[in-house]
Amino acid sequence: MLAGVALNFVAVFSRYVLGSAIFWTEEVLVLITIWGVFIGCVAIAWKGEHLSMDLFSSKLRGLPKRVLRGATAATLVATSAFVAWQSWQIVALFVATDAVSAGARIPKVIPHSALLAGFGLMALVVIVRIRAYLSGDFGGRL
Repeated sequence: MLAGVALNFVAVFSRYVLGSAIFWTEEVLVLITIWGVFIGCVAIAWKGEHLSMDLFSSKLRGLPKRVLRGATAATLVATSAFVAWQSWQIVALFVATDAVSAGARIPKVIPHSALLAGFGLMALVVIVRIRAYLSGDFGGRL
């Protein structure tokens, strides 16, 4: 994030003080943001702080609540693994074709790997912390 702020400052300085715009800065800032979002998703999954609709589930107790938590964790793992697999296929396609972005000529593997890393790690985190997901106790919050 700090690299993005610094890059933005340099771009503004270049444009308004030096009179010369750096054409690729916006594309790189978007790339940094994409990586930040998907790494952030992993941290959120670790802490168990993702959004949830609990209007009815907050009233559940005992086994029904544990079953619902298990189903939620299983759905999160399955969905994340599916998206990671789809991302893997796209990344492999970009590796095979040496695709690059139009402006900054950045290999498309880099931004698309953020999805692969984010969703793959999210699935792994839920599996590693399955006890916390089943109990609802994420006591070791970061």
